[in-house]
Amino acid sequence: MLLDVFPTGPLQANCTLLGDTLSGELVVIDPGGEAGMIAGRIAKTGLGAIAVLHTHGHLDHAGATAALVRTLDPGIPIGLHPGDLELYHHLPEQGRMFGIDAEAPPEPTLWLKHGLMIPVGRFEIEVRHTPGHSPGSVSFVVHGGTGPLVIAGDVLFAGSIGRTDLWGGSFEQLAESIRTQLYTLPEDTRVITGHGPATTIGQERATNPFVQGV
Repeated sequence: MLLDVFPTGPLQANCTLLGDTLSGELVVIDPGGEAGMIAGRIAKTGLGAIAVLHTHGHLDHAGATAALVRTLDPGIPIGLHPGDLELYHHLPEQGRMFGIDAEAPPEPTLWLKHGLMIPVGRFEIEVRHTPGHSPGSVSFVVHGGTGPLVIAGDVLFAGSIGRTDLWGGSFEQLAESIRTQLYTLPEDTRVITGHGPATTIGQERATNPFVQGV
């Protein structure tokens, strides 16, 4: 399994390339900025992108989607949870709030509803709806890879949690999402976060000061 996690854009949100080196397929998760750099990293893998997926619709996780899709393939599937469609449609307005030029993204063509399984070569990505940071935030649980893995976006961080003071945010929802959808994963599950370093479910269940373990 190929896993390449790197920060992009002025807010340094993590973009993830997740691929199967035998099948030659990969997905791009959260292209927040620097579309040219992302496309270059994809090219270096030698794999072909089969989808662009978003953990949620904030600017720093979807700001480069339009430019990246033009470079890869205008017909590539674009994944988003329906709950974040309004946020996604307002990317240019989000950009203006931060003094950033943001291009309106193409319409989603793959609805990331809870329980959806997305095949990528020999493994599958399970979509879990984890609202609280935004209404349509999702986490991606990877099955069949080299070890237990979840890509959590801005739901759970190393020693912290996502903001709940933005539009559609709710601390109660976020805490429930973390406890029921993330903390129930095996303790050795690696967590790729939306910003900053990776962590594990066991570490956060034991020490996260914002949401205690189940």
